[in-house]
Amino acid sequence: MTDTPSPLPPRLKEIVEDFNLCEGREKLDLLFDYSQRMPPLPASLQGHREQFEQVHECMTPVFVHAETTDNQMKFYFDVPEESPSVRGYAALLSEGVDGSTPEEILAIPGDFYYAMGLQEVLSGQRLNGMRAILAYIKRLAKRELNGENN
Repeated sequence: MTDTPSPLPPRLKEIVEDFNLCEGREKLDLLFDYSQRMPPLPASLQGHREQFEQVHECMTPVFVHAETTDNQMKFYFDVPEESPSVRGYAALLSEGVDGSTPEEILAIPGDFYYAMGLQEVLSGQRLNGMRAILAYIKRLAKRELNGENN
């Protein structure tokens, strides 16, 4: 074991470790659990799709909204319940990076989901969508660093 710090925010690292305790179908079940417990959008965002940005690279309609308070970012996702794997990934990502700084978000490896073993249970197309969602929140973090989010 190494003393090298993880590039993952602490909560996201815990989530990755939880997935590592699962095998095969259990990984999908855990992903679906995250899908089911995705919190509802706050009232200020419900029905206001114009406040969201679409992740066009994802085949599932995924919309994301970022807010920053005291250099801590929070992401809200709107993903249809009919896409539980993508919705679950968005939910675990939202939970895992909640309160992270833009710098911490930018440090997350683009393929960190491989450490969760998701490639064992999901198609390449789904994995590409997940990569796109992470890339998109990194773009929002970069905009925040550059002072472009208002």
